[in-house]
Amino acid sequence: MTLAAQILVFAGVFIVLASAVGLVRAKDLLTRLHLLAPATTLGAPLIGIGLVLVNGVQLGSGAILATVVLLAVTSPILQAATARLEARRRGEIDEDLPA
Repeated sequence: MTLAAQILVFAGVFIVLASAVGLVRAKDLLTRLHLLAPATTLGAPLIGIGLVLVNGVQLGSGAILATVVLLAVTSPILQAATARLEARRRGEIDEDLPA
């Protein structure tokens, strides 16, 4: 494994682990969603790019990149939708407003 790949994977794993520790300690849903964001938008792409550097150009690398891109694009959207539903459930958002 190259040094660049090791650094990327290590940094990604560190971010995911730090987010996981925060998730365990968080009390409410909105705080958990906030702490989940770095793991899905930064940690996973760093790990994925590191794995692609290790594997080189092949079909498996394409699958890794497709998964990372899909996760990085859809995760913020799903987190925002979940936070909006929670805020609406708590009564912090007017239910008559358009979604």
